[in-house]
Amino acid sequence: MSSEISIDDFKKVKMVVGTIVSAEKVKGSEKLLKLQVSLGGNVVKQSVAGLGSFYAPDQLVGKQYVFVTNIKPAVLMGQVSEVMVLAAVEGKDRVALICPDNKIADGSPVT
Repeated sequence: MSSEISIDDFKKVKMVVGTIVSAEKVKGSEKLLKLQVSLGGNVVKQSVAGLGSFYAPDQLVGKQYVFVTNIKPAVLMGQVSEVMVLAAVEGKDRVALICPDNKIADGSPVT
């Protein structure tokens, strides 16, 4: 287990529900997928995630997941990643993306 954080530290992380509107493999990478994510209010941002070993791009399109939206952008294989999709990871062989249990508006906060 990691060290404890305060509720104020937790509140700094902005998590919202978003819908993946498009997904494709990143050229030159076996693992990276480039996702376009609707975050509500006509806001679409890009996420680059190491999900290619676990999901085909077409498995993700149209589905809602939880995203961290105030993370510092990173460049992976020449692609800018502006938001991070949350996932549970079990070992090296299992990944489960975090999703709401029913449809909810894009941009809805996760608290």
